[in-house]
Amino acid sequence: MPKQEKGKTHSIRPVSKRPPSWCKYQPEEVEALVIKLAREGNTASRIGTILRDQYSIPLVKAITGKTVTRMLKEAELAPAIPEDLASLLKKAQSLAVHLEKSKSDLNNKRALQIIEAKIHRLSRYYKRRGVLPKSWKYEAKIASLA
Repeated sequence: MPKQEKGKTHSIRPVSKRPPSWCKYQPEEVEALVIKLAREGNTASRIGTILRDQYSIPLVKAITGKTVTRMLKEAELAPAIPEDLASLLKKAQSLAVHLEKSKSDLNNKRALQIIEAKIHRLSRYYKRRGVLPKSWKYEAKIASLA
């Protein structure tokens, strides 16, 4: 019996960097949509998903030449902490709350260590790029649980 290969069912970005011919939105319209969705409280990734699913805009950068995050920065609507780091912080916080109640949950204690390592690695990157201030520091939750 032949070895099973892993599937390829995940979504793949369009090869072309040009906007598709069937997408009739102008760059100004797309920017207005992005800003409107951001004012409603959506994150950058959620804005991209909404534009893809509801407005049939496959890739904002192909149409406008700018990413969603850059548009949000220009409109001064960008969050203080990048979205990926914020989601890791939220996940670490919820795990720390769980571990306060369940002190003997060793699997999730290890999961929290892994999440915190990702936070430290990502924060180093953002400090180097100038996105976060050099003085920004994450206080580890796992140290208080040990």
